[in-house]
Formats: sequence, C-alpha cells, structure tokens
Amino acid sequence: MTTSRRLADRKVERFEKNITKRGAVPETGTNKGSNYPVGPILLGFFIFVVIGSSLFQIIRTATSGGMA
Repeated sequence: MTTSRRLADRKVERFEKNITKRGAVPETGTNKGSNYPVGPILLGFFIFVVIGSSLFQIIRTATSGGMA
C-alpha cells in the first residue's frame, strides 16, 4: 500500500516535533488524585446489581435442585 508523499511528510513532521518534547511530561499527569471516571453512587449501584444477581442465581440454582 503506497502512502502519498504529503502524508508521509506530515508523519515525519509530527515525529520530529515529538522528539523535542521527550522527558517534558507535566507533573499533573502523574498524580491525578481521585478523579474516577464513575461516581461512587454509580459504582455502588453496579456492585449491588452484580452481587445481587449472583446471589439470586445461587438461590435459584439451589432451590431448583442443581443444574436445570
């Protein structure tokens, strides 16, 4: 698959720009703190649903007499 010269030059240009930035990582990226992607209420609800459904399945399997 051939790449046009313009696209190849653009990739090389981006690569060359990134070389000068090596080692210059901002400090805020390493220690974010407690920025979770989901809130504690949503996490608690998810855990409740997963554990509740597994308990429900165990009880249903036990009362039906095995693998049915």
